[in-house]
Amino acid sequence: MQFLIIGIDGTDEKAQERRMAARPAHVKLGDELTASGNMWYGAALLNDNGTMKGSMLLMDFPSREKMQEWLDKEPYVTEGVWKNYYVHPCNVREPWQFNRPKEFFESREKHL
Repeated sequence: MQFLIIGIDGTDEKAQERRMAARPAHVKLGDELTASGNMWYGAALLNDNGTMKGSMLLMDFPSREKMQEWLDKEPYVTEGVWKNYYVHPCNVREPWQFNRPKEFFESREKHL
């Protein structure tokens, strides 16, 4: 069962500091979830000035309960980085289409 998670950071003066403090643990957990097949794709959401303001994650878990178990230990949740997050069950058609070799993206960048 796939889920699209949109996490929106706080906007207070300590928001960026919280994000950067929690980021190593968030990335480590993301690497573990990628290796296990639970995380398919992720991206930082950016402000116009290029600073991070949130996250987008495409996750796959056997149930909503298993997805919630992850959220309950996700550092951006536990450390108060995401002030709001939204969970959207979704259905990814042909997810293998995203498994392209690095060379595909490198050659594409040269033509953009």
